Amino acid sequence: MQLATIFAGFVVFGLSENAKGPAIPRIQFDFMLNESQLGTLLSLNALGYLLACSFTGFLTRIWGIKIVTVAAFGTMAASGILIYLFHGYPMFASSYFLMYIGNGMLEIALAVLGARIFTTNTGTMMNLSHGFYGLSSTVAPLLATGLMSATVFGVTLDWRGMYLVMLLLSVVPIVFALCGSFPGDELPHEDRIPLSLLLRDPVLWLMVLILTFGVVSELAVGGWLVNFLEKAYGWDAVAASGMLSAFFLCFALARLVLGPVTDRIGFNLSLIVFSGFSAICTFAAIGGGERLAFLFAAAGIGIAMIYPTVMAFIAKRYPNGSDTAITFTVTLMGLGSVIGNYAIGFIIEFVKNGYGAGTPAGLLRGLQAGYGFIGACAALCAVFGCILYRVLKKRKELI
Repeated sequence: MQLATIFAGFVVFGLSENAKGPAIPRIQFDFMLNESQLGTLLSLNALGYLLACSFTGFLTRIWGIKIVTVAAFGTMAASGILIYLFHGYPMFASSYFLMYIGNGMLEIALAVLGARIFTTNTGTMMNLSHGFYGLSSTVAPLLATGLMSATVFGVTLDWRGMYLVMLLLSVVPIVFALCGSFPGDELPHEDRIPLSLLLRDPVLWLMVLILTFGVVSELAVGGWLVNFLEKAYGWDAVAASGMLSAFFLCFALARLVLGPVTDRIGFNLSLIVFSGFSAICTFAAIGGGERLAFLFAAAGIGIAMIYPTVMAFIAKRYPNGSDTAITFTVTLMGLGSVIGNYAIGFIIEFVKNGYGAGTPAGLLRGLQAGYGFIGACAALCAVFGCILYRVLKKRKELI
């Protein structure tokens, strides 16, 4: 039941997080949002994610991981109902915000549960479990596109109905969670590493930077790739969603296949190699134009490995403080996501206006600059990975 909860949880997580790719252009059209306003919307949602990350670790210590996990899935299901029912922008934004609250709670709950039960072959198992996120993310854009055009009882689901269907799938892992028992809640508080001690470790701060830049690069693809391909190259929704699905297919296969590599070559070296590969692919795809667009998908191979490898690193380095370390790291990562989404929208708008807001060239350059920021985040992830490697090698603490 523990494994079923984790695997099913990551499936639902991937669907809810990456259905937004095809939906965002429609949401933007329905509410008449420009790129800057769209970036602000995504940043506010990331703020909800951040808030949830900040209090979920506290709730886990009080209620236990089982109740928190069920509450996370329940919040996501409720948000799907509210998105479908409310049509005004303020209520839609609030419902969308609630979905990210659920996502943030689920992020911490699944990470903590994984750290507790994957005590051997940690890199392999972390990547395998996160591979289910990649698999569901692969089908999410195409499934979302299909659901948005589906008709039920003579009514077209559109993007609201699509979110309703996707998020109500949260009921499945709720059943698994209620039927299972969860380890680790019995650990005495005095045996846990206090946050004050963790904050003195520079390695943890480097992990925060690596995770932040890695996840901004990862999540931004789901929000901006379809938008980029449709507006920069004139692709239709199906073709653009197909490329996003190809990205997540590479993403999922990497986690399913390459997990043992992280255990073999070490977590530190893995972070450098994989994030650097993603950055190279992203910059090559932008510079090469439409003929090298397939490299947008190939970038998923590298960026997929960052999050689970960081979680595996934390589980190994802080065995009695993984709950606290994960909560702290992921919370600050959420703050970076807020800034990252806003920065992409701002960069697109700024560069577009500089080249001519109403011209095709201005739009293309703006989109290229915004997406270039995604590649830059992957590159910075590799840079801080190199610094971490040097620090730990000097201490003889490489993992």
